[in-house]
Amino acid sequence: MLFTARIWFTLGFFSCFGMLLVGAYFQFVEELEPCPLCISQRIAILLTGVVFLIAALYNPQTTGRRIYAILGTFTALAGGAISIRHLWLQNLPPDQVPECGPGLSYVFENFPLSETIRVMLSGTGECADVLWVFLGLSIPGWTLVAFLMLAGLSLLQFWNCK
Repeated sequence: MLFTARIWFTLGFFSCFGMLLVGAYFQFVEELEPCPLCISQRIAILLTGVVFLIAALYNPQTTGRRIYAILGTFTALAGGAISIRHLWLQNLPPDQVPECGPGLSYVFENFPLSETIRVMLSGTGECADVLWVFLGLSIPGWTLVAFLMLAGLSLLQFWNCK
């Protein structure tokens, strides 16, 4: 049985919502402070979820569904690219890890927006810390898996006829 595109987009939205809840759990319950790349990944999850939510509420026909499918795939793949950057930093030899920069709140208050975005997307030394591992994958590894699944789910809606 095939689900309609509306149901798939709704499931994608709830998946994104669940990922944001997990991030909040790690931050507020486990007290793992998110690094700039973690925050960038959360923004990508949020954007992907917003695309899915709008698509589910709007329930467009063929052309609109394809546009939302492309937008959802794009935002999920952008998040996946950030996850790959994060994994790369985590796997650098210790002598090649970039220095830790100022806190993100300081950067937001004292640097121009372009510099803030650069820091958020390039990461700092704190992004190289592996604070949690499950089945051999760190948080950005699992986030990459989720982004690839969300991109696949979204791209499949390009051809979903129901």
